[in-house]
Amino acid sequence: MKILKNILMLLGVLLVAGSLIFAVNSDGINGTVNTAIANDSIEKNVANEYHISSIDIPEDLNFAGESVPQQDPEIMERVDREFLVNTYWQSNALLLMKRAHKYFPVIEPILAKNGIPDDFKYLAVAESGLTNVVSPAGATGFWQIMRETGREYGLEVNSNVDERYHLEKSTEVACKYLNRWKKKYGTWTLTAAAYNAGPGGINKYMRTQQVDDYYDLLLGQETGRYVFRIMAIKEILSNPEKYGFHLEKDDMYNAVPSFTVEVDKPIASFANFSKKYEINYKILKRHNPWLREPHLNNNSRREYTIEIPNKGYYRESK
Repeated sequence: MKILKNILMLLGVLLVAGSLIFAVNSDGINGTVNTAIANDSIEKNVANEYHISSIDIPEDLNFAGESVPQQDPEIMERVDREFLVNTYWQSNALLLMKRAHKYFPVIEPILAKNGIPDDFKYLAVAESGLTNVVSPAGATGFWQIMRETGREYGLEVNSNVDERYHLEKSTEVACKYLNRWKKKYGTWTLTAAAYNAGPGGINKYMRTQQVDDYYDLLLGQETGRYVFRIMAIKEILSNPEKYGFHLEKDDMYNAVPSFTVEVDKPIASFANFSKKYEINYKILKRHNPWLREPHLNNNSRREYTIEIPNKGYYRESK
């Protein structure tokens, strides 16, 4: 009986030992498999050539020729933020580059003619992304002009015609506005801030804080970031490859060649008007976004210049 008991105990020990060995081997196998799966997932989900790093800020930052106080750490934190945000928001940066190729040739000569520094074309980028957007406050177009301001500077603004959507005319108005505030504030930097916040807001900040330099003012978040954002956009769009952007000429958006037609009477239907030039209503409105309704009232018989694209650039209407 004692011998039988010893044999059973020995069998029990062997059974337990075998189970432990199997468990260890199983863990080892599973561990190897799991590690391989994890490593395989990492290799598949992380791009080997995609590197995220901080940005080297140029040492000669300026806006419209006015230097940035780069020795000030508070200023440089704000600069760094705009460089990081605008560099790593890649889809937006690419769109801005493509649109700039299309619209800067229209904006640049108007700025130059009016004595406005070329850097202000990037103000339009910061304001609207070079699109005809409307802000919650009602600011409209590439230059985000308010209704009252547009009318004050000679634009027609109503439900039928809104020339804030007219790129050339709205750029002329922006130039007049900027020149006006440059005479008041003395620097292009404060002029840009006044464009964003309004002269009333800038005057209040200056009066309360008793300083007259943009870089010394504690401003609201949007205006406080404004000039730094413009400088970051300027640097990135001017040196795209430096910041990792690679575009070919064929990637860019281009203006469609066009001619103009003078109109000095009402137009009952722009759909019918478009057919005369072998285009459709959509294409007419894309070239003339300032025409806000499907017809032109023109009771005063004012002369309007309507842009018509050259034939062959758009698909034929059915």
